[in-house]
Amino acid sequence: MEAQMSPNSTYWMSYAIGIAQRAPQSGRRVGVALVSEHDELICSAFEGEVRGASWSRTLQRKMQALGTSSAHSVYLTINTLSAAGSFELAELLSDVRIDTVYVGLPDPALTNYLSGDPVTERGHVLRFPDDLQRQILDQNRNLYAASEQSIECNPHYSTHRISEAVCTRLMSMGFPLTRSDVNAHRGRVALASLICKRYGTEYKEADSAVGDALAAAFDAKYGTYDYAYDARAANEGWADDFMAVYRRSSTRSLTAVSILNVGVGAGHEAAALFSDCPRITFADIAESGLANISGRIPLSRTVVSSAEDLSALPDDSFDLYVSLRTYNSSFFDTSAAASEAHRVLKPGAAIIVSVANGFLYTQRGCVVPGLVIPGTEFVDLYRGMDTADLIGAELDGAGFKDVRMFPTSTEIYLSAVAA
Repeated sequence: MEAQMSPNSTYWMSYAIGIAQRAPQSGRRVGVALVSEHDELICSAFEGEVRGASWSRTLQRKMQALGTSSAHSVYLTINTLSAAGSFELAELLSDVRIDTVYVGLPDPALTNYLSGDPVTERGHVLRFPDDLQRQILDQNRNLYAASEQSIECNPHYSTHRISEAVCTRLMSMGFPLTRSDVNAHRGRVALASLICKRYGTEYKEADSAVGDALAAAFDAKYGTYDYAYDARAANEGWADDFMAVYRRSSTRSLTAVSILNVGVGAGHEAAALFSDCPRITFADIAESGLANISGRIPLSRTVVSSAEDLSALPDDSFDLYVSLRTYNSSFFDTSAAASEAHRVLKPGAAIIVSVANGFLYTQRGCVVPGLVIPGTEFVDLYRGMDTADLIGAELDGAGFKDVRMFPTSTEIYLSAVAA
């Protein structure tokens, strides 16, 4: 999405965050900037600027005073709900013509998808990048920490962080990096390049170290994963959801096709879906999950491999490629994975991938929609759909056709056909 942004969009995002800093610290700190087609500031506002008036009402009064009723773009740090439960951005857009909308975060009070939300219904709302989202969170840390968007509500996810595990592993190999370093380089190539630059290491050695660190981190988090902490524990029909997507992608029985399942985790999904499939291959960078699934499905083939590099597998080998909740993983290269998926699939074969879209609030037994913002303890309600859109674009770019999206209560499925 960032590639579609205007050249100065990051400047105006930062400007809106700076405006929000003026808001009273005791309340919600929100900033907004309205920009013209000539990339000039029309006006700005922040929550609490005018006593008793919201940021949107303050902004509209300023626009009325200026005699303007349209703008090229608006930059809003938080998509806020009014006391009446309506979206203040939606109210603004109903009165003012604005071509492009940029939004940082969902309101911490927004715990589910609601009608009238311009971020989900407008069709083309761009998002602030992760580093700026983290700045907005810092401005409103107490509000978000007390909300259901905090992953402190899920013990497994709050205590098992991939970035921390990667830091620990790299330090043991003589490459000490801070969590900020790791979060700022959330790709295998980027992280390996950082190690090369900082420690004068050859790229091959750095890449190997990063690969080992990622394998160890995912093994620790998912190799013996307790599904009592998984959102699918609140969705008993998740396997039926998968089968519904598959039946829209193929008329053949799962037992009759050659399947590649990439990203096995602890093996729970694979055992539930593919136990009766005689032609199944599992690939994962974490060996514990592969060992688990070998015990559960003895006739299966396992390959220690990342989704981005399936070189151990030949071209045009499989009728179905499945990867559940892997394409939204930390440090994942979606473009490389999609290209490899296309390579190993036969022409006309199907691919099904899913994006996790919810965390189990363990004490309440309910699902909080969204994905964690990297480097934080907070769930972004919109991030699942954003991620699914990006994955769909990558599948299309890799040569897949008929890319379709199927949202369910705990994850978002995408299916496509290898052209």
